[in-house]
Amino acid sequence: MAKTTRPWEVFPIKPVVSAIALVCSGVAGAEEKVPSLPEVKVEAQKETEYKVERSANQKFTAPLLDTPKSITVITQQLMKDSGSQTLQEALRMTPGITFGGGEGGIAIGDRPFIRGFDTFSSFYVDGLRDLGTQAREVFAIEQMEVVKGPSGAIDGRGSAGGSINIVTKQARAGNFVAGTAGLGTNDYKRGTLDVNRMIHDNIAVRLVGMAHKSDTPGRDFVGVQRWGLMPSITLGLNTATTAAFSYYHHETDDISDWGNPFLQNAANGSVPEGKPIGSRSAWYGVRGRDFHRTSADIGTAKLQHVVNDNFVVRNTTRYGVTTNEFFVTRPGINDAQLLAGTINRTNSRNRGTTTDTIANLTDISLSFDTWFVKHNVNAGFEFSWEETQNRAFTGGGLGTGDQNVPIGVSDPFVAFNPVTRNTHPSYVAKAFNKSAYVFDSMYLTEQLIFNGGIRFDNYTAEIQNRNTTTGANTTHFKNDKSFVNYQAGLVYKVQPNTSVYATYATSSSPVGLSMGDFNYAGGGLDAQTQHLKPESTRTFEGGIKWNTLQDLSVTLAGFHTVKTNARVNVGPAIENAGEAEVNGFELGLAGKITEKWNVFGGYTFLDARQTKAGTNPDPNQVGAADTKGKQLHGIAAHSASLWSTYRVFPRLTVGGGTFYMSRVYSDPSNNGHVPGWVRFDIMAKYNINQRLDLQLNVQNLTDRRYYNTTYFRHYAVPAAGRFAFMTLNFKF
Repeated sequence: MAKTTRPWEVFPIKPVVSAIALVCSGVAGAEEKVPSLPEVKVEAQKETEYKVERSANQKFTAPLLDTPKSITVITQQLMKDSGSQTLQEALRMTPGITFGGGEGGIAIGDRPFIRGFDTFSSFYVDGLRDLGTQAREVFAIEQMEVVKGPSGAIDGRGSAGGSINIVTKQARAGNFVAGTAGLGTNDYKRGTLDVNRMIHDNIAVRLVGMAHKSDTPGRDFVGVQRWGLMPSITLGLNTATTAAFSYYHHETDDISDWGNPFLQNAANGSVPEGKPIGSRSAWYGVRGRDFHRTSADIGTAKLQHVVNDNFVVRNTTRYGVTTNEFFVTRPGINDAQLLAGTINRTNSRNRGTTTDTIANLTDISLSFDTWFVKHNVNAGFEFSWEETQNRAFTGGGLGTGDQNVPIGVSDPFVAFNPVTRNTHPSYVAKAFNKSAYVFDSMYLTEQLIFNGGIRFDNYTAEIQNRNTTTGANTTHFKNDKSFVNYQAGLVYKVQPNTSVYATYATSSSPVGLSMGDFNYAGGGLDAQTQHLKPESTRTFEGGIKWNTLQDLSVTLAGFHTVKTNARVNVGPAIENAGEAEVNGFELGLAGKITEKWNVFGGYTFLDARQTKAGTNPDPNQVGAADTKGKQLHGIAAHSASLWSTYRVFPRLTVGGGTFYMSRVYSDPSNNGHVPGWVRFDIMAKYNINQRLDLQLNVQNLTDRRYYNTTYFRHYAVPAAGRFAFMTLNFKF
């Protein structure tokens, strides 16, 4: 067995220790003032705006107007106005994003698809990859940045369709107490608190927290509850050297829900149009047995030293432990059961994963001139190590008389066999990544900007399969690959407030990013896949960015994306022989039309198809024999959103949103799908005084039945029905 590399054997300990020494000296010498920084801080954004001028990610070395890439920023104020409380709810504000489910191989959690491709492994928090399957909340989020299109140069492995960077609430200058208290239908209760205090001229502390509990509108017996907190401290404010330390804890205790099944049989369905079967309200699980629990404990230390106005050095280190445990009924139906009018619930899925991660990023930001060219540069090197083990569950069987229930009828109160955790994990998976990168925005003239970046990654993934009873090692597989990704773009400033751009970018997805996903050829790491090359994605994109009216950003982009070396079955083997192609365009709006009128939204069209397929006859396999020319599963061809608020009177603001999505195919062969839908939300907010306001939100106003998540033609989860809640917002 190969020697295990320990994380402390690869991380740059000496530079970190030196940086800590710099921080200590900076805090001691608090009289040293920070030179003006070239980048705009997130804290500088106005809370009332939906528009952001610059990314919080230092890898974007120019303002968004001058960046040749599609980036959508979801602000804290937008999340607050719309009543968004989870990551999925917040991301619905951005068209072009759909959500996939999980099963035994991919755990239930946040799994967005962006521009045709799975973004399961492309989450970032404050610029560092956020690993482990989670169900994320918004209580500690300052803003979210959705980067669209292949982003391998920015993010490294994965990121074929894009990535999501979460910017957290950190201790900062100033004193305030803010929070919310909410009540609503379906036993909804929610409270949040955000306290920031200066305890010294150069030291601030902050604590944000949340507690939430509610039933799910329109679903029988399905409820959610969660709580979280995030304390942080920043040392060295107003000095050249600062240190920020934070700890994030979040845990959930929900009732697992796999909604409605698709018809499963050899003929691939006799239900009209292959839609899910059953009523929106019916839950086919078992009370006392089915559960879904997650937790996240993540500590982050960020050190920064400003050498001068043109030179900044940073080091960020993170350690995290996440868990994701569930036992869930997978309702099923075939032709015989359809004729009998029953749903079968003998199948169940479960998972009990724990993921430990360590990541370290050291980077510099430089501004300098070479002859007539101005450069804004960011360069760095990054290390990450992760280990995941799955210690799942057994048992939970039902009696013969309880294995089938009438279609659309819930019967959750039945006896079941005890559920026990396996003695040993079924596998232990490890991944180690080393990378180095450099980005440069070159201002060739006042109107012409070249933006380029290149990144080298070495990614090693290995998995040790084990006997769950004895703990004995069974098989061991390893994939070790290096790859280079890059991006290059030109921006032409037609006017100071208008730019046109063209860009080319790539990404690489090595084996091992989705361990054990049996519905994706080569998704896991095994004897057939351990020697395969990474999948490669490249895109050409062109667009226009325009700042107009009061403070409104309008963006328009068209793109052509091709994935090559896609893993598909060719005969009995898995080979890099597949190909997929996505063509599309998108329109985006963010900001103010007038001083009283805010808008946010857009429209996305995606023609996403499998252009080269394999020979596997299984219609649930990506790249199966009959998938050539078919639309990629989990993707909506058309999607749109528009959220708007208007201040009718000085104290009264009203608003609402419209959200649309066309049909989404659940399997690669396009046999099953969830229908398209339109949803309406409304809100009203009354300012009692400068410190208090009262806000009403009604989501899914017409109580529209639609599906929020689908997974490989096994099941689709209905979205929540009509839901109303009142929130008291306060800030002192």
